[in-house]
Amino acid sequence: MPAFAEPAIDPPLADSYRALLRSDQLRRGGIAPAPASESVAVLERALPMIDLKRLTSGDAGERKACADAMATAASEWGFFQVINHDVGRELLEEMRREQARLFRLPFDTKEKAGLLNGSYRWGNPTATSLRHLSWSEAFHVPLASISREDCDYGKLSSLRGVMQEVADAMSRVADTVAAALAEDLGHDAGGGEPAFPAGCDGTTCFLRLNRYPACPFAPDTFGLVPHTDSDFLTILCQDQVGGLQLMKDSRWVAVKPRSDALIVNIGDLFQAWSNNRYKSVEHKVVANAKAERLSVAYFLCPSYDSPVGTCGEPSPYRPFTFGEYRRKVQDDVKRTGKKIGLPNFLKQSPVDV
Repeated sequence: MPAFAEPAIDPPLADSYRALLRSDQLRRGGIAPAPASESVAVLERALPMIDLKRLTSGDAGERKACADAMATAASEWGFFQVINHDVGRELLEEMRREQARLFRLPFDTKEKAGLLNGSYRWGNPTATSLRHLSWSEAFHVPLASISREDCDYGKLSSLRGVMQEVADAMSRVADTVAAALAEDLGHDAGGGEPAFPAGCDGTTCFLRLNRYPACPFAPDTFGLVPHTDSDFLTILCQDQVGGLQLMKDSRWVAVKPRSDALIVNIGDLFQAWSNNRYKSVEHKVVANAKAERLSVAYFLCPSYDSPVGTCGEPSPYRPFTFGEYRRKVQDDVKRTGKKIGLPNFLKQSPVDV
């Protein structure tokens, strides 16, 4: 490499793509595989919109109507948008600037185990086909690690404070939304029941800082492979590039970005707790040929030993803890290349029905 060359910032995703392409072609006898993204014409839709001001400052009737609208969206879409969420636009713009600085670091620096406590991930190291490859990089940051003195921020000393502010603000949104959705199913924390969801606090949740580099192989590449989230709720702030798609009525639907809104989606644990009233919906990110995409996600997770519980009996799921769930997901991904998730924890498996 010439002495004047700039160090590469992008992870070697193209190398991974080409290696998997060759592997797929060999398995198919030289025939090119079907596109990983299975790209077809996708309709762009605006998600259901929830004004959180109605939930926090309206009268009782207004609060009930807002909670009902949220519950309907959680049941029918598994996704919705919230406005008037009190996560300041200036704070989110500052987060995006800090995130861009972080991802512009040389790849070798990002990959170092010490940076942000070794939370960096790129692509899918265990991918065995293009259908398992995610054209993205991310820092998956436990909230408990943000303030730890041994967490290495290198030259990004201002990132720590901004991440903490974003995490605190998104945590308030997640707690407000989760409580309203739980109350709509009859959970009344004011009546002596514990706060919902149990076992979640500032030491158990996560932030994920995502970057999806421009991809020369788009649109036949996933930015993030189809999946459901393994938490209670996810709060997402995305830029205006777009690329998020979700499964609605057995078809992929593209989510139209809105600059003043955060996206909320139901995770597997909330679907289980709600006895399948709320839906943890499969979603993905499609790669973009020309523009990079940045997003930040907050994951509302309990401690590993927390039982997930139920809003009422009978429940279709056997009792399990978050730790059991995570271990089973990881085992399935290693064994089969994909997540199975909630069907593993049904009292009666689909095979037995």
